[in-house]
Amino acid sequence: MAANQPSRACLINFTKCPKDSSHIRVFQIFRAMTSITAPKRYRLRRLGEILTMHQIDAVDLFCGAGGLTAGLLKTGISVRAGYDIDRNCEYAYRENNGAEFIAESVELTKIEDLSAWYRPQRIKLLAGCAPCQPFSTYNQGRDTSTDRKWPLLYSFEKLIKGVNPELVTMENVPDVTKHKVYHDFVKSLAEAKYHIWEGTVHCIDYGLPQQRKRHVLLASRLGPIAMIPKTHSEPVSVAHAIGHLPKLAAGETDLNDPLHRAATLSPVNLQRIMLSKPGGTWKDWPESLRADCHRKPSGKTYASVYGRMRGDKPAPTMTTLCYGFGNGRFGHYDNEQNRAISLREAATLQAFPEDYQFMPPEEINFKAVGRMIGNAVPVRLGEIIGLSIQRHLDELDQEKIHC
Repeated sequence: MAANQPSRACLINFTKCPKDSSHIRVFQIFRAMTSITAPKRYRLRRLGEILTMHQIDAVDLFCGAGGLTAGLLKTGISVRAGYDIDRNCEYAYRENNGAEFIAESVELTKIEDLSAWYRPQRIKLLAGCAPCQPFSTYNQGRDTSTDRKWPLLYSFEKLIKGVNPELVTMENVPDVTKHKVYHDFVKSLAEAKYHIWEGTVHCIDYGLPQQRKRHVLLASRLGPIAMIPKTHSEPVSVAHAIGHLPKLAAGETDLNDPLHRAATLSPVNLQRIMLSKPGGTWKDWPESLRADCHRKPSGKTYASVYGRMRGDKPAPTMTTLCYGFGNGRFGHYDNEQNRAISLREAATLQAFPEDYQFMPPEEINFKAVGRMIGNAVPVRLGEIIGLSIQRHLDELDQEKIHC
């Protein structure tokens, strides 16, 4: 028998194979792909963990409904737990990602408890996408200095110092860089000898069908790190992303998907959307249908409110109120569907899988789910962050080989 050929005993009993045996790896991949006892999302999660060369354990602070976690899982990173103070996110996080949900503010998190999630001999990743409200352009002109969310980035900094992970990532609105708390955070990472990459990422460059710009930071104690290059030269359109979903009228719910539901419209808003062109504005309406605020000089600057999306373009940024026709350009692009986008369509535009569940079907409400979707890190961005980390580790491995 050839030296590199497995014995019959090895083929039959994988427990007798060496721990790093490629035959065990093949068996694990086959078992992960063919198991009928686990839901599809868990099979894919397990397959991702097996395929990756790098054994990475992650904890997701400010995890919300799990957008970042879901993206990291797609790249083979094992997310052990998510922390968030909002208990409404627990169902979505646990149900879809198979990780533990800790309903706790990071201000109260103990370093020893956080460290316990990481297994020996694993690379540690600590992710923290703190709430963006204090840094958002929506708060320009407002005094946010007393916002209780300000200290959260300092709490994240404290936990990094205590856990000392090899890898750190954070995501926020671009305006976070205008604030001292952010620069203090970056300075603390540099003083701890982390290599840092930071920049504004336009998500359409990576295949998200949505105009969403986010500031991303990657940090590594192992060596220089950076985001992977753009993956898409042309943006993904709204029609490409959601055009296959069943048609709905305002107030309807798809019988096969309770999250594919559209908010009701008042008679006047139904008239308004019927006269709205994809990509148009409320200026397309007759004077009799225009809202009082639009008749004021200040109201004329908000052209996208009560607007329809364009099917051939990416969607606008999804907000926590993206299910409402009067809350932005959230009208469906299809002139035969006179309604705002459904919760499922909004989640899809955030790159959540179409079987992602946010609440038990009987408990779904627009406000709670809309908040989870709008506040989430887009799953695609989480995936790009994970791929950037994996490439970083690949490059380090190559350097070791050449040395």
